[in-house]
Amino acid sequence: MGSNIRWCSDHLELKYRNGDIVRVLLVIDACDRDSIAWSALAHGDVSGQMVRYLMIEAGERRFGGIKTPHPVQWLSDNAVMQCLHRPENGDHRTGTRPQARLHSRPLPQSNGISEAFVKTLKRDYARNVILPDAETVMALLPKWFDDYNEIHPRAGLRFLSPREFRAKAVGT
Repeated sequence: MGSNIRWCSDHLELKYRNGDIVRVLLVIDACDRDSIAWSALAHGDVSGQMVRYLMIEAGERRFGGIKTPHPVQWLSDNAVMQCLHRPENGDHRTGTRPQARLHSRPLPQSNGISEAFVKTLKRDYARNVILPDAETVMALLPKWFDDYNEIHPRAGLRFLSPREFRAKAVGT
Protein backbone atom coordinates (compact mmCIF):
# COMPACT_ATOMS: atom_id res chain seq x y z
CA MET A 1 0.00 0.00 0.00
CA GLY A 2 1.33 3.43 -0.90
CA SER A 3 0.72 6.97 0.28
CA ASN A 4 -2.64 8.66 -0.25
CA ILE A 5 -4.65 5.42 -0.23
CA ARG A 6 -5.68 5.25 3.42
CA TRP A 7 -5.75 8.09 5.94
CA CYS A 8 -6.34 7.65 9.68
CA SER A 9 -7.94 10.26 11.89
CA ASP A 10 -8.15 10.61 15.62
CA HIS A 11 -8.60 13.23 18.29
CA LEU A 12 -7.04 13.89 21.65
CA GLU A 13 -7.47 16.13 24.65
CA LEU A 14 -4.59 17.90 26.36
CA LYS A 15 -5.41 19.14 29.87
CA TYR A 16 -3.35 21.76 31.65
CA ARG A 17 -2.64 23.29 35.04
CA ASN A 18 -5.31 25.97 34.93
CA GLY A 19 -7.98 23.47 33.87
CA ASP A 20 -7.95 24.39 30.17
CA ILE A 21 -8.50 21.60 27.69
CA VAL A 22 -7.23 21.73 24.13
CA ARG A 23 -8.89 19.31 21.72
CA VAL A 24 -6.88 18.30 18.67
CA LEU A 25 -8.27 16.57 15.61
CA LEU A 26 -5.73 15.09 13.17
CA VAL A 27 -5.32 13.00 10.04
CA ILE A 28 -2.27 10.84 9.24
CA ASP A 29 -1.38 8.91 6.10
CA ALA A 30 -1.35 5.19 6.92
CA CYS A 31 1.68 4.52 4.71
CA ASP A 32 4.09 7.41 5.22
CA ARG A 33 2.85 8.45 8.71
CA ASP A 34 2.85 12.13 7.71
CA SER A 35 0.41 14.16 9.79
CA ILE A 36 -1.31 15.70 6.79
CA ALA A 37 -3.61 18.12 8.57
CA TRP A 38 -4.79 18.97 12.05
CA SER A 39 -7.12 21.32 13.82
CA ALA A 40 -7.32 22.40 17.45
CA LEU A 41 -9.65 24.35 19.67
CA ALA A 42 -9.25 25.56 23.21
CA HIS A 43 -12.90 25.69 24.18
CA GLY A 44 -15.74 23.54 22.94
CA ASP A 45 -16.08 20.10 21.42
CA VAL A 46 -14.97 18.60 18.13
CA SER A 47 -17.80 18.96 15.63
CA GLY A 48 -18.76 17.32 12.38
CA GLN A 49 -17.95 20.59 10.63
CA MET A 50 -14.38 20.42 11.96
CA VAL A 51 -14.05 16.87 10.61
CA ARG A 52 -15.37 17.94 7.19
CA TYR A 53 -12.98 20.91 7.05
CA LEU A 54 -10.13 18.60 8.01
CA MET A 55 -11.07 16.25 5.15
CA ILE A 56 -10.98 19.16 2.72
CA GLU A 57 -7.69 20.51 4.10
CA ALA A 58 -6.06 17.07 3.85
CA GLY A 59 -7.19 16.73 0.24
CA GLU A 60 -5.90 20.20 -0.62
CA ARG A 61 -2.52 19.54 1.00
CA ARG A 62 -1.98 16.20 -0.69
CA PHE A 63 -3.65 16.79 -4.07
CA GLY A 64 -3.84 20.57 -4.51
CA GLY A 65 -7.64 20.67 -4.46
CA ILE A 66 -10.71 19.24 -2.83
CA LYS A 67 -11.15 16.55 -5.49
CA THR A 68 -8.85 13.59 -5.07
CA PRO A 69 -7.61 11.73 -8.17
CA HIS A 70 -8.82 8.45 -6.63
CA PRO A 71 -10.89 7.41 -3.61
CA VAL A 72 -9.08 7.70 -0.29
CA GLN A 73 -10.21 5.65 2.70
CA TRP A 74 -10.73 7.76 5.82
CA LEU A 75 -10.31 5.50 8.86
CA SER A 76 -11.42 6.76 12.21
CA ASP A 77 -12.42 5.83 15.69
CA ASN A 78 -16.09 5.88 16.57
CA ALA A 79 -15.95 9.27 18.32
CA VAL A 80 -14.88 11.12 15.18
CA MET A 81 -17.46 9.23 13.12
CA GLN A 82 -20.19 10.17 15.60
CA CYS A 83 -19.29 13.84 15.04
CA LEU A 84 -19.88 13.37 11.32
CA HIS A 85 -23.20 11.61 11.77
CA ARG A 86 -24.86 13.86 14.36
CA PRO A 87 -28.16 15.20 13.00
CA GLU A 88 -27.19 18.80 13.78
CA ASN A 89 -24.14 18.45 11.50
CA GLY A 90 -26.21 17.76 8.40
CA ASP A 91 -26.00 14.91 5.94
CA HIS A 92 -22.34 14.03 5.35
CA ARG A 93 -23.25 12.24 2.11
CA THR A 94 -24.09 15.55 0.43
CA GLY A 95 -21.24 17.56 1.94
CA THR A 96 -17.53 17.07 2.15
CA ARG A 97 -17.29 13.35 1.53
CA PRO A 98 -18.48 13.27 -2.10
CA GLN A 99 -16.59 16.43 -3.03
CA ALA A 100 -13.32 15.18 -1.63
CA ARG A 101 -14.09 11.58 -2.65
CA LEU A 102 -13.07 10.34 0.78
CA HIS A 103 -14.70 7.21 2.13
CA SER A 104 -15.13 7.50 5.86
CA ARG A 105 -15.94 4.54 8.03
CA PRO A 106 -15.12 3.50 11.58
CA LEU A 107 -12.35 0.90 11.58
CA PRO A 108 -10.81 0.98 15.06
CA GLN A 109 -8.62 -2.05 14.31
CA SER A 110 -6.90 -0.05 11.55
CA ASN A 111 -6.60 3.10 13.60
CA GLY A 112 -3.51 2.04 15.56
CA ILE A 113 -1.42 4.40 13.45
CA SER A 114 -3.22 7.52 14.64
CA GLU A 115 -3.39 6.18 18.19
CA ALA A 116 0.39 5.68 18.11
CA PHE A 117 0.76 9.27 16.91
CA VAL A 118 -1.39 10.50 19.81
CA LYS A 119 0.85 8.63 22.27
CA THR A 120 3.96 10.06 20.59
CA LEU A 121 2.59 13.61 20.74
CA LYS A 122 1.78 13.28 24.43
CA ARG A 123 5.01 11.45 25.36
CA ASP A 124 7.60 13.28 23.27
CA TYR A 125 6.11 16.77 23.15
CA ALA A 126 3.37 17.63 25.67
CA ARG A 127 5.01 16.00 28.70
CA ASN A 128 8.37 17.71 28.11
CA VAL A 129 7.15 21.29 28.38
CA ILE A 130 5.51 23.27 31.17
CA LEU A 131 2.07 24.01 29.78
CA PRO A 132 0.22 26.46 32.00
CA ASP A 133 -2.74 27.21 29.72
CA ALA A 134 -4.47 26.63 26.40
CA GLU A 135 -2.85 29.62 24.70
CA THR A 136 0.62 28.17 25.32
CA VAL A 137 -0.45 24.83 23.87
CA MET A 138 -2.08 26.42 20.81
CA ALA A 139 1.18 28.29 20.14
CA LEU A 140 3.29 25.11 20.44
CA LEU A 141 1.14 22.73 18.36
CA PRO A 142 2.42 23.93 14.94
CA LYS A 143 6.02 23.41 16.09
CA TRP A 144 5.23 19.94 17.44
CA PHE A 145 3.56 18.83 14.21
CA ASP A 146 6.40 20.25 12.08
CA ASP A 147 9.00 18.53 14.26
CA TYR A 148 7.15 15.21 14.04
CA ASN A 149 6.85 15.43 10.25
CA GLU A 150 10.34 16.77 9.51
CA ILE A 151 12.64 15.33 12.21
CA HIS A 152 11.06 12.64 14.42
CA PRO A 153 12.27 9.18 13.23
CA ARG A 154 9.78 6.31 13.05
CA ALA A 155 10.80 2.66 13.37
CA GLY A 156 8.13 1.66 10.83
CA LEU A 157 9.70 4.04 8.30
CA ARG A 158 13.23 2.61 8.61
CA PHE A 159 14.05 5.31 11.18
CA LEU A 160 13.27 8.17 8.83
CA SER A 161 10.93 11.04 9.58
CA PRO A 162 7.62 10.99 7.67
CA ARG A 163 8.79 13.70 5.26
CA GLU A 164 12.16 11.99 4.70
CA PHE A 165 10.31 8.76 3.96
CA ARG A 166 7.97 10.50 1.49
CA ALA A 167 10.87 12.23 -0.26
CA LYS A 168 12.75 8.94 -0.57
CA ALA A 169 9.65 7.11 -1.85
CA VAL A 170 8.97 9.80 -4.47
CA GLY A 171 12.62 9.80 -5.53
CA THR A 172 12.74 6.07 -6.23
